[in-house]
Parts: sequence; structure tokens; C-alpha cells
Amino acid sequence: MFESAEIGHKIDKGTYKKAVPELRAALLDAQFDLKENGKIPVIVLVSGQDGAGKGETINILYEWMDPRFISTLAFSAPSDEERSRPFMWRYWRALPPKGRVGIFAGSWYSSPIHDRIDGGMTKAAMDARIDQINRFEAMLVNEGALVLKFWFHLTKEGQKRRLKALEKDPKTAWRVTKWNWDRLKTYDKLQDVVGHVLRMTNTPWAPWIILEGEDDRYRSLTTGKILLEAIRQRLGSAGKLTTPVAPPIRVNIDGRNLLSELDLTKKLNEDDYDEQLARWQGRLSELVRDPRFKNRSLVCAFEGADAAGKGGAIRRIAASMDARDYQVIPIAAPTEEERAQPYMWRFWRHIPRNGRVAIFDRTWYGRVLVERVEGFCSEADWLRAYSEINDFEHELSESGAIICKFWLQVSQEEQLKRFKEREKIEFKRFKITEEDWRNREKWDAYQSAICDMVDRTSTGTAPWTLVEANDKGYARVKILRTICERLEAELEGKPLPRSKPEKPAGGKDARKSKKAKKAKAVVEPVVQKPQPKPAAVKAPALKPAPKPAVRRVAKPAAARTPPRPVAPRKARPAARPAAKKKG
Repeated sequence: MFESAEIGHKIDKGTYKKAVPELRAALLDAQFDLKENGKIPVIVLVSGQDGAGKGETINILYEWMDPRFISTLAFSAPSDEERSRPFMWRYWRALPPKGRVGIFAGSWYSSPIHDRIDGGMTKAAMDARIDQINRFEAMLVNEGALVLKFWFHLTKEGQKRRLKALEKDPKTAWRVTKWNWDRLKTYDKLQDVVGHVLRMTNTPWAPWIILEGEDDRYRSLTTGKILLEAIRQRLGSAGKLTTPVAPPIRVNIDGRNLLSELDLTKKLNEDDYDEQLARWQGRLSELVRDPRFKNRSLVCAFEGADAAGKGGAIRRIAASMDARDYQVIPIAAPTEEERAQPYMWRFWRHIPRNGRVAIFDRTWYGRVLVERVEGFCSEADWLRAYSEINDFEHELSESGAIICKFWLQVSQEEQLKRFKEREKIEFKRFKITEEDWRNREKWDAYQSAICDMVDRTSTGTAPWTLVEANDKGYARVKILRTICERLEAELEGKPLPRSKPEKPAGGKDARKSKKAKKAKAVVEPVVQKPQPKPAAVKAPALKPAPKPAVRRVAKPAAARTPPRPVAPRKARPAARPAAKKKG
């Protein structure tokens, strides 16, 4: 893999000076065309060994191109804020918008390589991270990005010569430290790790470009020419490069699906609703203040039919938390800034840090629902989105986020009733639009899209909860209970709770019955039940027996009940004196 970068490539000074002016002019023209096109972001990763000229090459590109449309980002050890979020969070936030060039000095490859060399990451963990990176880069290319990955290579002797030359020159001596010389000792180990990483990530959509880094002129001129040709070819190609996808095939022979099997008649009466709402809100308040939650975060994703009650459910969740600990993110049509980035970018920017809660009112599932049904994106885009969403949620879960996803389902009749009510109530009229009425005509298409969404994205770490929402009170309590049960299971390290069959609501009578049973349970273990009182008869002449000891409990009446029946006292007048005499 490194053979071509170890043959001593060099460019003489005259050739270099002659080639640079023409290359600079061509790069500026290509950069202008890229900006005018406005559909392609260019992502340049500059990596390599110490002393291989990474910084010099980036400075040269800034000199040759218009710096107004280039952004350079250097990544070192993650900050506290970055460590409290998923590994890829800081790279997502740094992606350049369409029409611009982003140069990454150090990238998503730096951390796994260094961790593997230092022994902080196993080979299996590194391979898992490599797989994650490959999917991330595939997503970038599918979104229209041009990804160029440069690795500047030096032989072990070449690295020694480079470090000595830099250290000897007073202008560059500051760039060589003891750390660089110490790193030279791990050269062979670095080569093994880098060779493995480059092989595993040398994909057709984002291949590595390995250049010899010992000669400055060769390295800079070659990098500039490769960048120019890549931009020209990308501008000349029609459309985005996409990976092949297989369309979903759904056949419902018996006409049944996930949504048709929901029991939308489930409801709670007012007394049960008030009692259970207070109970679960109080429990949620305790859980988000639990010390164990400081190292976790909660992401609640709400989707549902129009007028299904998402806003009301969100308000009941928010009411049980401190306003400083949560954020509600309403998702609407993307802004100009968001359209200039990959689809998932606008959701990555709202990921909560540890100890916080993010509640999404509409979510990243818009691509496989609204955009699919309304034709706002191509079929390839929404088909590919299922795997991209699963990757996104997997990364959140791996970083400690607890994901609760809810689909609120109402019947067409209940939706129509709520639409008409909204039109009558002045402060709710803003909630109903012409688009809502038009969406009712595509009810069946949306139902099919919802079933595909649940089938393809309900995973072990981020399962869907389907909520019967014809009764708003029932839906709110089920959502709160689900969140609490999920938080309890995660914080205690238990398996995720499975959905349980609903208990029928019993109102006040049921609560009284429960109290009676509870009181009964307190008495029965201590005192036996008295037998039926026998009819009064004359007692036979028997010797008086000692009065049995009676164990006293909280209820006096129950405590005086003898453990077994005895003859009536009025038939045995001699019993009392005999007992006293014995005492």
C-alpha cells in the first residue's frame, strides 16, 4: 500500500515555479464554479506521519485558493462538552456547507489510530469504529459530497531526516518537540495500525490517496493537482453518486398491519387519569434527578398523525422537569442553512449532553414519512434513510443516550372531529391548515409508510412505542409510564421492559376494593377467622379451663376474637371465680 510513496518522488524548483501559476488560476476557477453550482461540499482530510508536511500543505492551499470559501478545522483531544456526546458529534458540526471546501487537519481517523497505538482500544473496537466511519463517509457521498482523503507517508529514515531538517532551521525548529521524537520510536506499530485502517476504509466512494511527504514541492503540487481534477470531475458528473438500494416490498394478504391491530377504544376516566398522571409525573421528576442519570441523556422522539395529541403529551412531560434540564425541539421544513448540509445534520446539532433531556416534536423520520409520501425527496434518498437513521440512533445509544420513540395513532373519525374542534376554538385555529386537510386524502399512503418505518427502524436499543391516542388522557399516561419504565430499566442495568397488557380502569370502586383487600391482608396473617356462632345450648358440667391468651393487634375488635370457639359465657357462671382463685 505504501510502496509508491517510498521511491523518492521529487520536483525541481524550476518545474515547480512554472507549474504553480497555472494551477492556482485553475483552482480559483474551479472554486468559483463550485460555489455557483451550490450543490457539492468538498471535504478534504489531511493525515499522515509527524513531519510529513500536513500543516505546510494546508497553508499552501489557503495561499492558492480563495480563503473566503475554505474552512479549516483542527481536532485534538475532545473537550468535556464533546466527551459528553457521541463520538461523531463534533465532526458533524464541522461539516462544510454545499459550495464550500472544508479541510480537516486531523479527522475522525486520528482518535482510533492513536487509541489503538496507546493500547486504549482493542482491535475489535477499532474495527467497529472503522465500520461506523465507512457508513458515515458513504452517507456524505450519497448526500452529494466530494470526499478526498490524503495520507502523507514517510519511511522511518525519511521521518528522521525531516525532523532533523525542521529542527535545524530556526524558522521551523519550534515545530519539533520531544513528543515527536518519542513518537518515532513507535513507527513500526503506527505502520501496522495505519495499514490496517487504510485497507479497511479504502472504499470505492472515498479512496485513500497516499503521497510521499519528504519533498515539499512534490507533495504540494501533487495535492493541488489532485484536488483540481477531483472538483472538475465532480462538477462534470450529472447528479449525486448513490449506492444501490432495494425498495421495500409489502404484501398484506389478510389486510392486517401494526396500526389496524391497535385498540383505539382504550381510555381512562377522569379520576384514574388524574391519579396516574400525578404518579408518573412524580416518578419522572425523581428519575431525571437521579445521580445515575448524570452520565446518561434522554431523547424523546414524537411522531404521529395530525391532531393526535403530540403537543399535549410533550407538555405533560415537560411539566415534571426543571426547565433548565430539557429542551423541546420543534421540527419544521428545513432552513436554507440546513438544506446546505446532509439531511441528518440539523438533528445532530440538537443532541443533548449528559444529564439533559431533548424532546423532538417531529423528528428525523420525516424523510421516510412526509418526504416519501409527498415526493419531496427521491426514492433512493428515503430508501437509504432507514440505515442512516439506524446508524444515528445506534451512535446515540452507544454514547449513553436513552431513546424513547412514540407514534401516536388516531382513527380517521377522531381526527376529523379534532380538526373541526380546532376550527371553532380561536386559540387553536393556528394548528389547522389546508395541508392538514389535504393529508387526509393520502391516509392509506401514510399508513403504509408508517408500517415500513416501524419494521425497519424499531431496534433493540431504540424500539417504537405505538400509542392508542383516541383518548388523550390514556395516551399521555401511557407515554409517561413508558418513559419512566425505560429510564428505570436503563439506570438499573436491566433488560428493556416489554409492553404489558393494559389493566381495565375501575374508578373509585376499584380503589376502594384495593384498600379493603390491603386491610384484610394485614389482619388475616395474625388472627384466624372466627367460625359461625353456634346456637345457645346448656353447657355440660366441665372443669373450668384457663382463659386463653389473646394476641393484640392494631384493631381492638379483631384482637378480642378468640382463636377457636368456646361455650357461651352466660352458660358457665362458675368460670370467673375459679379463674381468680387459680390466679
